[in-house]
Amino acid sequence: MFSDFLPSIHHLFNQGGNVLWAIAVVAFVIIFLAAERFLFITVSFKKQKQDIVRNWRHRNDTHSWFAYQIRESILADNNLQLNNALWLIKACVLVCPLLGLLGTVTGMISVFDVLSYSGTGNPRLMAAGIFQATIPTMAGMVVAIIGLILRQQVLRLVRKAHSQLAHQLHFESAIADSHLQLTKGVS
Repeated sequence: MFSDFLPSIHHLFNQGGNVLWAIAVVAFVIIFLAAERFLFITVSFKKQKQDIVRNWRHRNDTHSWFAYQIRESILADNNLQLNNALWLIKACVLVCPLLGLLGTVTGMISVFDVLSYSGTGNPRLMAAGIFQATIPTMAGMVVAIIGLILRQQVLRLVRKAHSQLAHQLHFESAIADSHLQLTKGVS
């Protein structure tokens, strides 16, 4: 089954021109980065989060201004780790339609080249250039759409992991703690 699919892909890449290879490389980069972020969040960060929460719960001071600053620093550092490659995925997604446009331009140049040699009398040669112009455009848009979907899924996981960590690092201010003590004393 896969061996039947391979010649079709090879033919499509030959028809689409060199720009299609660049779009394919960008697509693999997007998929690789999204997979890396997914694995980091589900495996590495999960273990890291457990260590952070355990260390936070063993602290004596979780009520002071200093403890609040430490908590915010921990959350900021982990937010940076979670969002590490999202900017690169976004950049790759933005590049894909531009590469598709480049493929359109190079395909149209080949159409004009055919026109300069044969005139408008050979529609078959013109169609080959137009076909070459539309394939990279379509590929660039498809990869950009898939990249946007992957980025949004990874971003959703990042936000969920960050909010779970923030929720697990309980912070009770000294004012709230003293209010609790006052209400217990009144009862």
